[in-house]
Amino acid sequence: MSRSAHPAGPRYADVLPEGHYTAPPADLNALDARVWSRTVTRDADGAVTVGGVDVKTLAEEFGTPAYVLDEADFRARCRAWHEAFDGRADVFYAGKAFLSRAVVRWLTQEGLNLDVCSEGELAVALSAGMPAERIALHGNNKSVREIERAVEAGVGRIVLDSFQEIARVAGVASRLGRRQGVLIRVTVGVEAHTHEFIATAHEDQKFGLALAGGQAAEAVRRVLALDSLELLGIHSHIGSQIFDTSGFEVAAHRVVGLLREVRDEHGVELPEIDLGGGLGIAYTSQDDPREPHEIAKALTEIVTRECAAAGLTVPRLSVEPGRAIVGPTAFTLYEVGTVKPLEGLRTYVSVDGGMSDNIRTALYDAEYSVALVSRTSDAPAMLSRVVGKHCESGDIVVKDAFLPADLAPGDLIAVPATGAYCRSMASNYNHALRPPVVAVADGAARVIVRRETEEDLLRLDIG
Repeated sequence: MSRSAHPAGPRYADVLPEGHYTAPPADLNALDARVWSRTVTRDADGAVTVGGVDVKTLAEEFGTPAYVLDEADFRARCRAWHEAFDGRADVFYAGKAFLSRAVVRWLTQEGLNLDVCSEGELAVALSAGMPAERIALHGNNKSVREIERAVEAGVGRIVLDSFQEIARVAGVASRLGRRQGVLIRVTVGVEAHTHEFIATAHEDQKFGLALAGGQAAEAVRRVLALDSLELLGIHSHIGSQIFDTSGFEVAAHRVVGLLREVRDEHGVELPEIDLGGGLGIAYTSQDDPREPHEIAKALTEIVTRECAAAGLTVPRLSVEPGRAIVGPTAFTLYEVGTVKPLEGLRTYVSVDGGMSDNIRTALYDAEYSVALVSRTSDAPAMLSRVVGKHCESGDIVVKDAFLPADLAPGDLIAVPATGAYCRSMASNYNHALRPPVVAVADGAARVIVRRETEEDLLRLDIG
C-alpha cells in the first residue's frame, strides 16, 4: 500500500495550494478516526466528547484555549509500541514531543523508556520517578552540568554527538568514578522527510558525526580507548514525520557497515542499534501513517537482513517514537472570537489562541484539521482560515479548511493531533499565557500542566 504524507501547505495568501483537496467533505460533522483520539465522539446534543467529558464542560471548567489530552489513548499507544516489538527492542519515548510528570508516570507504568535532551527534561523525568537506567540523554551541546547530573543520576545511556562530548562525558564519568554507557550518534547521509528520502549531501547539519570522511569511525576508536565509557552501540536519526521505511533501510545498511568495520578493526561487536524516531501521524484525512506493528516488523526485518549480509550477530534495536505516541492523543480547544468573510477568497475565523500555542504552522507550513465541536450544523461549508489573535499576519493555526457557514462568535472549535510539539514549543509572544494541559479519562478531567497566570509573567520580570 502506498503511503501519503501531509502536503507542505500553501504560501501565504494563496487560496488553496495545487493538489490540495478542493471540495468540502461530505459531512462537516464527521470526525475522522485517523485524526482524532480514540475516545472522541459526539453526544446526543452534537457536542464532541473525549473520555466521556464534553467540550462545553471542559471549556467552562478550564477555559480556552486548552490542550485536551486523551489519557486512555496515550496509554494504548504506549502499549501498542511496547507490544509491537515483543521484547525485541527498547522503546524510548522522545520527551521533546511533550513531557510532564503525569506523562512520565504513564510511561513508567506502561513499560516504556524515556529520551530527554536537556537538564529540564531530565529533572522532570527524575522528579516523576522514571528509573534513571531507563533514561537516555540526547543533545548536540550538552553542558558539563547536564552531563554531571545525568551521570550522577545513573542514566542508562548518553548519546555522544561530537569529539568534544566524548572527552567531556569521559572526564565527568572518571571524576565521579562511574563507567557510563554511551551511544555514538552518526550522520549516515540519509534524510527522510515525510515519504521521500535522499541518500546524498546530508552531512551538512549540526547533529552527529559523519560516516563520510571517517568521523564516526574515529569516534568509535576514541570511545573504545576510554575506560570510563562503555560503548553500547550506534545511534542514527534520519528525519521527521516519516511515512515510509525506505529511508531506514538505507540508514540501517550504512550503520551495519560501520558495525562490521568496528568488528574487523577492533574485534568488538557492538550490542545495539538505535534507529531514532520521526515516525509520522495523521494530521489530515489525506495522511496514512503505519501502525506500530507494521513499523516494528519492517525495522526488525531490515536490521536482521543487513546483519546477516554482514555476518554480524543481530544487535538489540532501539526506537524513539514521540510524536507517534502523543501527537494523535490531544486536541486544542478554542473559542471563536470573530468571523470575517472575504468575498471570493475565504472566511477568516479568529480564535483566542494562535501561534503562541501552535507555532508549527508558521514554522513548517504544517497542515491541520479543524472542526466545530460545541454543536453540529447543517449549514453549507465555507472555505476558512483559522487564525490567532497575535500581531502577525503569519499567525495562522489552520491554513485552509471547511467549516459550517453559520459559525459564530462563542462557538467552540478544535484542532486535533496537537499533542506533539505544540505545548513543548509554546511561547509567551504578546505576553500570552500558555494554555493548560487537561487530561481526560473515564468521565473525569484534571489539569496536569496548569494555565499560566499574570503572576507567573510578572514574577519573572524583576523590573
